[in-house]
Order: sequence, then C-alpha cells, then structure tokens
Amino acid sequence: MLPMTQEGGALDGLVRKRIRALRVAQGWSLEELATRANLSQSSLSRIENGQRRLALDQLVTLARALDTTLDQLVESAADDVVVSPMIDGAHGLMRWAIKGDPGMSVMRRRMTDPPPDNPARMRAHPGREWLLVLSGTAILMLGHRRFRIETNQAAEFPTMMPHAIGAEGGPCEILGIFDRDARRGHQRDAGETDEGDGVRGPRE
Repeated sequence: MLPMTQEGGALDGLVRKRIRALRVAQGWSLEELATRANLSQSSLSRIENGQRRLALDQLVTLARALDTTLDQLVESAADDVVVSPMIDGAHGLMRWAIKGDPGMSVMRRRMTDPPPDNPARMRAHPGREWLLVLSGTAILMLGHRRFRIETNQAAEFPTMMPHAIGAEGGPCEILGIFDRDARRGHQRDAGETDEGDGVRGPRE
C-alpha cells in the first residue's frame, strides 16, 4: 500500500487518476478492465473513486492489464517538466536529453551545406535515427541512395548504413532523435570535422 503521509496521499490520488485515465484511453468500461484484472467491477470502481485502499498486488495486476509497469503507475509527479537544451553554437546544434530514457536524445540542427559528394566522408555506426525537417529541404545520403526530405517530412533509418545529411537550395533545420547506440556513434565522431554531416551530435 502507498504510505499514508501528505506526499503519499497526493501520490495515492495521482495513481487512482492514472488508472482511470489509462482505462478511458483504451476505451474500456469499468467492467472490461475489471475482467482483465480479475477484479469485481465494484472493487475497481471503489479503487478509482478513492473508497478502497490501494493494495500492492492489485496495483501489479492493474498495471499489467493496462499494459504499463508498476513503476510507471506509481511514479511521483514530475516537477522538472521543462528542460533547457545543451547548445553548441559553433555547429548550430541544440540537444535535449530524454529523462525517461537516458539512452535517447533529441537534436535540432540548422544546416546550410549540401551533403558530401565523397562516400568516404559518410559515417556508419550501430543504432537507429529518426529525423523531421522543420524548414527547408534536406538531402539524406544513405549508402548509394539519395533521398530528398521536404518540410514536415520525416525519415527513419539504421545507422549501420553509411549516411550523411545536408541542405538543398538554402538553409534547412532538422529535428533528430537518436537511440543509445546512434548517440554513442556520433559522440565518437565529434572530434572530427562535421562539415556536411547534419546528423552528427554535438561535441562533449
């Protein structure tokens, strides 16, 4: 059961709201979630309405039925919701860490140069990347293929394929998301020149 302190009481109420919100998001009635969690409909209703104490075994069952984890169901409300970026002004880079998954990071970059013509200047490393063009037009070189990505278009690709990104016809801005392996790959490249490679991460 959750601790009966002022903080615990606030968390208790938050957990009940989460259970109801997740149920509603799934489009389930009280009866349907109760069936999935092996609870009676009246018990689930009292849990959501604060009329029944929260027991650990019930929370585990409800978390599983709602396709989440116990940790996510009972985590405290986040106070540090707003996050400021790390800025590398020399290369036009802004990067944000994702608190829920420290291995992931988000990067915003403004590019003016086209991608390199020489395949030897393309990079390959483990991981996956996803990018969205915020403005302008970007060119993604992926192996021997060339992709034109316009404003509001996105691309996702494995970074084991040699790749490079640049601008076409003027400046463009991209927003990229890197998994842990892709981020490490770009950090290893950070000591080298990154002219024309818009997916490389900032120097650290």
